[in-house]
Amino acid sequence: MSIFSNVDDKHVPFYRIMWVASVPHFCGEDDCMAEGKYEIRLEQGEVVWATDHERDAVLADLERWQGGLETPGEEWES
Repeated sequence: MSIFSNVDDKHVPFYRIMWVASVPHFCGEDDCMAEGKYEIRLEQGEVVWATDHERDAVLADLERWQGGLETPGEEWES
């Protein structure tokens, strides 16, 4: 398994991800380029913007990387 996830044509290392937004960005500015995308906050204040599919893939990859969140007796599906 790789330690990178592909977001907005960038290979982002999992260990740099601080948090992933649950709702899409909305600021109401006419010239906003991130409207409707999901913020993935990295260390040192950096941000990458993800589509809903990229965001879901990052979350799934992070869970796999950390061993999953399954309860006892539950097996991880590949």
